[in-house]
Amino acid sequence: MRRKTTFWLVAAATTAALAVGTGYGAAAPPPDNPASAQDERPYVYRVHDGSHAADSKLAGFDLIEDREGDDLFVLGDAGTAEDLRAAGLAATVEQRLSPAPWGPPKRSGQAPRLTAKVAEETYYGGYRTVNAQYAHLDQVASDHSGLATVFDVGDSWRKATGRPNGYDLKAICITKKQSGDCRLSPDSSKPRFLVQAQVHARELSTGEMAYRWIDYLTDGYGTDPTATEILDNREIWVVPIGNPDGVDMVQQGFTGGPSGQQWHRKNANHSHSSGCSEGSYGGEGIDLNRNNGSHWGGAGTSSNPCSKVYKGPSADSETETQALHALYRDLFPDTRPAGDNAPADSDTQGMFVTLHSYSNMVLFPWGFNSSIDTGNDAALRTMAKDMANLAGGWQYGQPGEILYNASGSHDDWAYDDLGVPSFTWEVGPSGGTCGGFHPSYSCQDTFWNQVKPMLVYAAEHAENPYGGGTTPPPSECSATNGTNVAIPDNGPAVTSSIEISGCTGNASDASTVEVHVEHTWRGDLVVDLIAPDGTVYALKSASGGDSADDIHETYTADLSGEAPNGTWSLRVQDTARYDTGTLDTWTLSL
Repeated sequence: MRRKTTFWLVAAATTAALAVGTGYGAAAPPPDNPASAQDERPYVYRVHDGSHAADSKLAGFDLIEDREGDDLFVLGDAGTAEDLRAAGLAATVEQRLSPAPWGPPKRSGQAPRLTAKVAEETYYGGYRTVNAQYAHLDQVASDHSGLATVFDVGDSWRKATGRPNGYDLKAICITKKQSGDCRLSPDSSKPRFLVQAQVHARELSTGEMAYRWIDYLTDGYGTDPTATEILDNREIWVVPIGNPDGVDMVQQGFTGGPSGQQWHRKNANHSHSSGCSEGSYGGEGIDLNRNNGSHWGGAGTSSNPCSKVYKGPSADSETETQALHALYRDLFPDTRPAGDNAPADSDTQGMFVTLHSYSNMVLFPWGFNSSIDTGNDAALRTMAKDMANLAGGWQYGQPGEILYNASGSHDDWAYDDLGVPSFTWEVGPSGGTCGGFHPSYSCQDTFWNQVKPMLVYAAEHAENPYGGGTTPPPSECSATNGTNVAIPDNGPAVTSSIEISGCTGNASDASTVEVHVEHTWRGDLVVDLIAPDGTVYALKSASGGDSADDIHETYTADLSGEAPNGTWSLRVQDTARYDTGTLDTWTLSL
């Protein structure tokens, strides 16, 4: 694992390396209140050799989605040092962080009328409020009535219990609507892909990715071939905010509301956690991504109501959890028998992705215990690898393999209960100026360029994710280059190379070349595949009338006359003036 520049959450004020201690007492819960009223800043602690203690001594601490070797990282306050010492953990202060900038207060609770003004409501430099997200859904359905339908799929805890400032849980279905489409019934005629965002309220980037995915599909239908093909053949479902009460608390924390709420992770249900002080060290509510009934209460959860990973009083206890489960069951048939190792049917259709942040990871079940593989591990692992490569080289694996075990998650539950392929994407780097839960809004363009090809891939693979009993090509006969290559305007061709080794026989007569290029006028582009012996295979010619953006295309080529091993190159050339672009990633499967 590489060490990134530490810049996790917001702009850092100072850094330090202060020893916490190495005692060997029993695990202590994180503090309910700051240890010092004079220092309420968030702290990041590096826990040395923490991965070996993640299932025991670190239970209940706010583990950040980052890992370096065996070191893990904990978000807390000044008093967390003492709690880490009491738990027998050796740690150092990695960073002290500045508070978020103040902004004018925003509306709290669901707006009675979702007006154009509400749709423009943002906080922290551009992130949409809950009401703005919901106004956007309604506007999309109005502007694209032949494509989009909005559903009320449940209530937040505040609304369900009659408390003020509550919300509906909303979803949008997007497809080229035909008779029978967009029904809350698992017998859909089209494969479905569900994207869920901002279940952890403080993870701001995830709601923005959902917002952009909706716009890409609806605005691109009829002009963008990829968006058009997706909506002609798939139902895309999006829950842009899975925890609206929690997001409301976060946006109030950024806009002059109660101090510390900008770090809120859980829902608003304080009936079990009343009196827990809000901040980077803990807070009220229940962690919805630890409340699901699949292996509930295991590794990575806490029974301490003030903990960021409080699992709740019982499995599936929360109204938001129950509403999301009902939606999953309405969208996907159950294709998997009971048992941790039992596979789902090979002809299962559908795809589920839940967006989180951060650390640029693609995670898949099982999350509760990485020593246990699902019955569909090979297919899930292959898809995760493909997605990670499309994003430019993210990490991928079961949570415990590359991060830490976590029980009661949404992706574990969806796969466990229904068999649908389920993934968690951790969006955003752990280091640099775009790292952490609260990156500058300007970072979202970079994130979108990584996430968009992954979303397209997931939508395309919703029809036959487990292969329908077919055998995929050996992994050594497939490779990806995710290094970006700038394409000069009306200039010389650029190349990106892949090394294939270990294959036997000749390449297939139905080899595939998956190409992802960001470009402002793709008709200018010529794309060729060059075999190790120098033979050129034309994949795409220039077409000046094709003014659409980008290439996200899988080309099929008869390469049966080629020996597979050696250096293969993709060559891209811009043949006209005024437009530029970048070769993002390409994958060759022989």
